[in-house]
Amino acid sequence: MAELANRVTIGEFARRAGVAPSALRYYEQLGLICSERTSGGQRRYARAMLRRVAFIRAAQTVGLSLDEVRAAIARLPDERTPNKTDWNKVSVAWIRRIDERIAELERLRTTLDGCVGCGCLSLRTCKLYNPDDTAATRGSGARWLLGDEPPA
Repeated sequence: MAELANRVTIGEFARRAGVAPSALRYYEQLGLICSERTSGGQRRYARAMLRRVAFIRAAQTVGLSLDEVRAAIARLPDERTPNKTDWNKVSVAWIRRIDERIAELERLRTTLDGCVGCGCLSLRTCKLYNPDDTAATRGSGARWLLGDEPPA
């Protein structure tokens, strides 16, 4: 029980982490964080879990899914609080993801500007960006927004 004395309640942990208690329960259900239970069944969190919640929130901010977060967290040590070197190893993979996201957003900005400029907002009937529905021959989805080049 002395071990639980160094733990914080879900309410206190949620306040410190800046997330709702329901988010903490969800993260725990997904295996992203863990808690211990008192004899009465109440959750108690180690203060070190605050770093994991901060990591989860940062990952979501850059667009990672919770599955991607789970894979990253699985590479962190369980037996001790992760240090800067541990976090750096995990965050290296994010650089590629952020670069991909930037490229997607740049394509969207360029394409959306042209599409909104014509006013029709229809890739099926647009005479400028999709004459005779040529995009459909390249596959399903918004082909120009997915990175295919429209005809010149």
